[in-house]
Amino acid sequence: MISTEQFNKEIEGIISNAIREDVGDGDHSSLACIPKSAKGKAKLLVKDEGIIAGVEFAKLVFAYVDSDMIVDILIEDGSPVAYGDIVFYVEGASQSILKAERLVLNAMQRMSAIATKTNEFVNLLEGTGTKILDTRKTTPGIRALEKWAVKIGGGENHRFALYDMIMLKDNHIDFSGGITKAINKTKQYLKETNRDLKIIVEARNLDEIREILKTDGVYRILIDNFNYEDTKKAVALIGDTCLTESSGGINERTIRHYAECGVDYISSGALTHSVYNMDLSLKAVE
Repeated sequence: MISTEQFNKEIEGIISNAIREDVGDGDHSSLACIPKSAKGKAKLLVKDEGIIAGVEFAKLVFAYVDSDMIVDILIEDGSPVAYGDIVFYVEGASQSILKAERLVLNAMQRMSAIATKTNEFVNLLEGTGTKILDTRKTTPGIRALEKWAVKIGGGENHRFALYDMIMLKDNHIDFSGGITKAINKTKQYLKETNRDLKIIVEARNLDEIREILKTDGVYRILIDNFNYEDTKKAVALIGDTCLTESSGGINERTIRHYAECGVDYISSGALTHSVYNMDLSLKAVE
């Protein structure tokens, strides 16, 4: 996984690029009618229900726009919220509040939706020992925010990107001439490049799982698009040799059944690619 330093750089990049995109050479609506010296206060109002996420990100945005702004947090990241709740107050230059407003809302609405969906999946898995993972099926440019939201919702992050873990999927296997060749070539590559990366290998059927198990050094086997019975057989075959992960169209109706097959992890792209933004507003306080 990426380091804290790398992650922080991703977040800094998201903020700087988003402000560049949204503000350009100035927020002329505010500049036109609000004096630079004017002070204001606003509240982050919840108009929905779920798990709030992005509070700490909002603090970073306000600090980036204007280090003199003061944020008073009433509800922390990961907390359940309901209609009418006030998450925080922000106080400072009115122009600065308005400059930061859209980025804060866009990010928090998206992050809260992801955290809420993740939390629903976590609750469905309660008592099974299986953990929910995200994927790389994220919105280009804001992956760090979406994966942060998954963590806030109680899930775990899969690899962050292509560079921090090896994942040999069907195309890698087919292009390299088969599972055994793909694994052996990967191990040789890691040795030659002096990289310490974990290896995940996707299996499409039980025969492929048997083949994977003939080669050591695999961290986790991805049991992809298996039915329940074959998933149970796969888990039994793998035993304690390595970790197991189910994936492939798993949803709220099926996730518990796959967990009860005994897998260590279930990954779901839906955590980040199929959510509806939480309704939030930033309202001026008179």
